[in-house]
Amino acid sequence: MTTTARTTPGSPRPGTQHAGTRRTGGVTGLLARTVVVGLRSSFRDAEFAVGAVAVPVLLYAMFGLPNASSTLPGGTRIGLAMLVSLTAYGVVSLALFTFGENVAKDRGRGWLRTLRATPFPTGVYLSGTSLTAAVHAVLIVLSTGLLAATAGGVRLDAGRWLAFGAFMTAGVLLFSTLGFAIAFLARPRAATVVANLLFLPLAFASGFFMPLSELPAVMSDVAPYLPTFHFGQLAYGLVMPADDVVAFTGAATQPVAVHLAWVLGSAVLLGVVAVLAARREAVTRRA
Repeated sequence: MTTTARTTPGSPRPGTQHAGTRRTGGVTGLLARTVVVGLRSSFRDAEFAVGAVAVPVLLYAMFGLPNASSTLPGGTRIGLAMLVSLTAYGVVSLALFTFGENVAKDRGRGWLRTLRATPFPTGVYLSGTSLTAAVHAVLIVLSTGLLAATAGGVRLDAGRWLAFGAFMTAGVLLFSTLGFAIAFLARPRAATVVANLLFLPLAFASGFFMPLSELPAVMSDVAPYLPTFHFGQLAYGLVMPADDVVAFTGAATQPVAVHLAWVLGSAVLLGVVAVLAARREAVTRRA
């Protein structure tokens, strides 16, 4: 006497789910494949590679190297200070344009809507985008750091190099929430314009290009309310004494806890805004 397994319409056949899991590797496998595809796509895009990785290196070569041997009152080399500022610039730029522009383009093409209609988790797509950006951030840190160490005479011990690199890589994830908010709040075709309009004032007001004391007073007044400013202050503090941070940025230092609260708090707040905007769009599309 034999029995036949019964299946309902739409239910997986015996063994099918296990085989599919083995082929894709589950969520982890899907995430890894998403990252690989994202990296291949970005490396094929010369415009993105130049804009995301090469620009910070070129800026350091043009503005950091000529004065790299000069020192601040506390003995910090200008080459090190410029390394921090231009790497921070590159990381924030990467976060805004990877998430604000690229995700908005996918949204405009209907790719996110298509994903929601498939078994592929949208969260895996967004997580893969985040990890891909983190890899690019590592490339920015390695390329600018290598130039600073070889041509700029920057010397740090291994521990501070690692701390600096880890903090900058974390930065792209922290500011990804701002990029996601832009991607889901702005119209897809306008996301690039919005990101540019936000990024340039943020970069100048955060002291990435020149001391705040040399900019209009409004910049100094606005800076303490910008998460990018506090991110830069934390980055400078990792490798520079407080007096040299003040001398280079033209802004008074604050307790580390204050800087952390601004950076983490803004990341959480913007993340909530991005999630609400994404859910609103999903409901609107279904309606």
